[in-house]
Amino acid sequence: MQKRSLKSAVRVLALGLALGLSGCGILPEQVDETRGWSASRLYSEARDELSAGNYDKAISHFEKLEARYPFGTYAQQAQMEIAYAHYRQGEQPEALAAVDRFIKLHPNHPNVDYMYYLRGLINFNDRASLFDFISRQDPSERDPKSAQDAFESFKQLAERFPSSTYTPDAIARMKYLVNALAQHHVHVANYYYRRGAYVAAANRAQLAVTEYRDAPAIEEALFIMMKSYEAMGMPQLRNDSERILRATFPNSEFLAAGGRREKTPWWKVW
Repeated sequence: MQKRSLKSAVRVLALGLALGLSGCGILPEQVDETRGWSASRLYSEARDELSAGNYDKAISHFEKLEARYPFGTYAQQAQMEIAYAHYRQGEQPEALAAVDRFIKLHPNHPNVDYMYYLRGLINFNDRASLFDFISRQDPSERDPKSAQDAFESFKQLAERFPSSTYTPDAIARMKYLVNALAQHHVHVANYYYRRGAYVAAANRAQLAVTEYRDAPAIEEALFIMMKSYEAMGMPQLRNDSERILRATFPNSEFLAAGGRREKTPWWKVW
């Protein structure tokens, strides 16, 4: 019992001594290595950390740069770099928040077109993950919200900055996303068809045809419509769907193979 009391007393004494030494400044304090750095050095060091993949440290440096030198060009560049670093780190909410903040603060910045492009990329790349790669999951089978958000960001870039160096790639990705959104409807229509919900299958397939006329996915959508109307005993609508399918896709493999074919995944683009 006396030994326990002695140990407790020693611990209390040691803690009190440590606190006392800390208060007197005897124990070393955490030193900010960036203290006294110029804006150019802070930016240079942050860029080096970013290039090395040390995103947390890069973000910390950029944030200090913006806080210490808020009115210079370095601060604006730091805001852009913070968004990019979060994007590379895979931190989508933080990256989007940084992009939106920059666009709101600097709508006329000479490089604001890049921020619209980056916002599109952040949402675009949210559709891919390691698990999806391993499982070979079709991205159209997932929630289409990110695809819709990415499409809108790329669309804004293309409309507001048609001469931007980022616009051609944005347009190419928009075409991919249009088919992704159309294929999402087709995937749902297939789901309904396989379960005998033919009305829902036909309606969902028709939605893809109506909203995404130029998407390759409408070939399968027309075929689902044809088979759904056939299953419901609606020959006129069934024949109309087949007529449009044959006219639009005269060499359709769906018709040749009765809808069964081995397809190369359409999403293997990037």
